[in-house]
Amino acid sequence: MALYAAGGDPKRRGTNPPELIAAAHAGSFALSLANELGEAGYSPRQIDTTATVTMEQIAAVWTLTQVHLDVVAAVPRVAECDFVDAALRAKANCPVSRALNANISMRAHLTRREADGGQLVSRRGLARGRGFPPN
Repeated sequence: MALYAAGGDPKRRGTNPPELIAAAHAGSFALSLANELGEAGYSPRQIDTTATVTMEQIAAVWTLTQVHLDVVAAVPRVAECDFVDAALRAKANCPVSRALNANISMRAHLTRREADGGQLVSRRGLARGRGFPPN
């Protein structure tokens, strides 16, 4: 498919569909995690989520086969076990996670660094794959 094959073309500008899916997944997961933590009585100060998607050519068709979520959060007074439980619930309940037919892995890290101000949710998406855009 020309759209995906041109992903590594340095002259081509713009965001490709896998990057959009990754960004949507990162944002949706961060909101789901903030919701899970809020329901458990915690107020996250900051949640940074990166979603990395893997695209592979399977039977000559580009297929999103895997998504890896990398999460770093600052949550005052939360126990590590409560944070991990909330992250696992967020992964299971995230609408984008549920919509994707892909293997979803996650690394969640709780930081004790206090963030300034209220809740800040930031997100970004990356697309990687075998033969799609070169890393």
